[in-house]
Amino acid sequence: MTTTVAKKLPTIFDLYDGESPVATELRRLYHNAKRREDGGQNRTFLVTSSNRGEGKSTISSWFAMTIAQFPTKKVVIVDTDLRRPRIHTLFGLNNTVGFKDCLADNVDPMNVLKKTPLPNLHVITAGDRTPQPGKLFESEHLREVINKLSFYFDIVIVDSPPVLAVSDTLFLCSEIETVLLVVLAGITPRQVAMRARNVLLDSNARIGGVVLNNASQALPFYYDYKYYGAHREK
Repeated sequence: MTTTVAKKLPTIFDLYDGESPVATELRRLYHNAKRREDGGQNRTFLVTSSNRGEGKSTISSWFAMTIAQFPTKKVVIVDTDLRRPRIHTLFGLNNTVGFKDCLADNVDPMNVLKKTPLPNLHVITAGDRTPQPGKLFESEHLREVINKLSFYFDIVIVDSPPVLAVSDTLFLCSEIETVLLVVLAGITPRQVAMRARNVLLDSNARIGGVVLNNASQALPFYYDYKYYGAHREK
């Protein structure tokens, strides 16, 4: 009799290197995006993109992991994409309960936290799919969830749906201090990226920066490595 041992699927921890050029860029991004004009520091970040497939979930995950490397930063990443959740897959976690339950059933967000191999990093997955996710973002519980997480964690990172696909992100932006917009170099048309930016600004979102994904694969860039460049939004 032959016994087949199931292989453990790789997670984002198998791909991440805290000393890589990618992590260096993300530390720079954090340093720039956390600064506020009044001299204070942003503690809640929303990561979005114009459309799906631009790498926002991977970037938000690596961003959270990078900040969690600092010994004084307790970080939580929240998957708020209730239509196409990805964070549970990237981290290799169960997705039976999560953010959806906090909005729909007033579940305490501290009760749906999931641990990771990084002691300073916790995850709230999206939760099971729901037939009408859009209406949940008008829930009175949304602000309560963000406020409570901000009380218990130093940094809250929200992986949101693409801004042009659905309106969910605009409800989230009203509760988040700063937004990071992911643009896929060589793929995202300029007019689409500008449309996403304008939609965010029209909703009074505070854009803290733009992440240019896959820059050196598509542009004559000056970095000698493959992944990300980041700059402050002017």
